[in-house]
Amino acid sequence: MHKIAVIGLGRFGIALARKLGESGVQVIAIDRAQQPVSEIKDHVDIAVRLDSTDRNALLSQDIDNVDVCVVAIGENFEASLLTTALVKQLGVPRIICRAQTALHAEIFRQIGAHQVVQPEQEAGAHTARRLANPRLADVIPLSADFSLVEFEAPREFHGQSVRNIGLRQKYNVNLVVLKRIVPADTIDGESSEQGTVIKVPGPDDVIEPNDILVLVGKNEALAHLPKA
Repeated sequence: MHKIAVIGLGRFGIALARKLGESGVQVIAIDRAQQPVSEIKDHVDIAVRLDSTDRNALLSQDIDNVDVCVVAIGENFEASLLTTALVKQLGVPRIICRAQTALHAEIFRQIGAHQVVQPEQEAGAHTARRLANPRLADVIPLSADFSLVEFEAPREFHGQSVRNIGLRQKYNVNLVVLKRIVPADTIDGESSEQGTVIKVPGPDDVIEPNDILVLVGKNEALAHLPKA
C-alpha cells in the first residue's frame, strides 16, 4: 500500500490528508504547529509536530521511505522551498508541491518537484468534473493533469471482476482502493449500523452494487468514465 507524507496542515493539507486516510492510504501528516496535528491525528496513521526544514526531524519519521511527499505549506515560501529540497535530497520518488503563484510553481519544478498544484486555481476545474459526472463522489486534484477520485460503481460493473472490467486497458485509469458498504455485526439478531470495508483489490475481486472505486488517472481519462 502506498505511503504518502503530507507536510503542511493548512486547509488544503488537512483536507488532503483526511481524504487520503479515508481512502485507505497510509498517511504521515506533518506540521510545525500542534493545533492542526491534533486536528488530523484521528484520521491518519501518523500525525506529528516537527520542523520540516530539519533533515534529522524528517528522517525520524522515515520520510525517505515514503512513496509520495506532498509539500502543502501555504504562506511560508522559504520553508516550502527548503522542505522540497530536503525531501528531494532524501530520495523521495515523487514530490508534489503546493504553489500560490505561477512563479512559485516554476521555482518548485526547477528544484525537483515532479508535480505542482495550485488549489485555488484548480477549484473551478474540480467542481466542473464533479458536475460533469454525477458518479464522481469526490475528486482530489494531484496536479494540473492528474486526480484521485472516488467513483460510484456503475451498473455495468456490477457482478464483474476487476480483471474483466479492465479499467487500465479500457479507461486508462488505475484502481487503488475498493470501498464497500457492508452491514456491521448483528447484535441479538438485529443488524446494527452499516460499516465500510476498505481493501486493496485483486484482479479476481467482484464489484458489487454501492461499491466505491478509488481511482487515479489523467483528468482527460477520468472524464470518460461511465456516467450512467
